[in-house]
Amino acid sequence: MKKMRFNEEQIIRILHEQESGIATADLCRKHGIGKSTFYKWKSKYGGMDVSDARRLKTLEDENRRLKSLLADAHLDISMLKSVNAKKW
Repeated sequence: MKKMRFNEEQIIRILHEQESGIATADLCRKHGIGKSTFYKWKSKYGGMDVSDARRLKTLEDENRRLKSLLADAHLDISMLKSVNAKKW
């Protein structure tokens, strides 16, 4: 996955600049981003503060870890079912 050039704090600061009245095109040109990137950020981080973004990141990390644990548990269950299904 491509590493982000801007962190969450910078993204939120850029979004707040746009909310203060700067035109979107000027803002995108100033920071060197595309309009599609700006609107993607706005859909994800719009209306957030920096603390909210940090909390979102920790929740996403925890969710990723829990999904991995669940996948491992399902693999173990399917392996045990296949071993149990064999007739000795």
